Amino acid sequence: MSSKTVLITGTSSGIGLATAVAAAQSGWHVVATMRDTTKATALLAAAEQAGVSVDVRALDVTDPASVAECLAGLDRLDALVNNAGAGHLGTLEQESLDDVRAVMEVNFFGVLTVTKAALPLLRVSKGRVVTVTSVGGVVGQPFNEAYCAAKFAVEGFMESLAPVAATVGVAISVVEPGAVASEFVSNVGVIDAVIEQAGPYAPALTAYLAHTSGVFANAQTPQDVAGQLVEVLAAERPAFRVLTSDAARAFAGVKLADLDGAVVQGLTGSWIA
Repeated sequence: MSSKTVLITGTSSGIGLATAVAAAQSGWHVVATMRDTTKATALLAAAEQAGVSVDVRALDVTDPASVAECLAGLDRLDALVNNAGAGHLGTLEQESLDDVRAVMEVNFFGVLTVTKAALPLLRVSKGRVVTVTSVGGVVGQPFNEAYCAAKFAVEGFMESLAPVAATVGVAISVVEPGAVASEFVSNVGVIDAVIEQAGPYAPALTAYLAHTSGVFANAQTPQDVAGQLVEVLAAERPAFRVLTSDAARAFAGVKLADLDGAVVQGLTGSWIA
């Protein structure tokens, strides 16, 4: 597999960092991207400890020029892992529409920008796109309106794209973690300040945060999710939808009966066969 290349976005911490290291350990040539490469210290240390190397490059998913420059530097690409994202906590009355647009820009349009740029290379290699979404892309959650909207959009876009991409040999998968113990959660914002600004929504927000603290007490590790992402990368015929834990399957199962996406893919794929 040493000749196969995977590009992973958002690798400075969390799932992205763990996936970059795990993929390199599995024999992939890993192009590990992040907006600010000065934040690559933790990744490089983890790679060194694991006895592997990764190719760190700058890529800002919200900047088409940055994406184009990064992809232009690749001779080939066999897989793309869309992992970069940003959390957001808030409710509509208490935030601006610009706040919502910013969440969509990173979590939705950023995914589309990178995927669009990668598809010509992936058609040549008959490769695959693996996008890290969330159970929040299946079940809407209180005070996560903008974040869930972005993840719902990613899920719908990829589910619609998958049968089209399959006609040119590119496989599409979404990977849906539940709670993951990573820096992603701490990056959502200063919680106390959010509560202070919640006004009439403060009691509901306080209750929600109490609930989520219990959920995250039993969170998956980034390494566990990374291991499953590497399995998707290696699978001969990867499932469209992969839920990464029993808790995630149970939660999404409230809404999804078709857990691996096979029924929907068979239906929509038949429309263009």
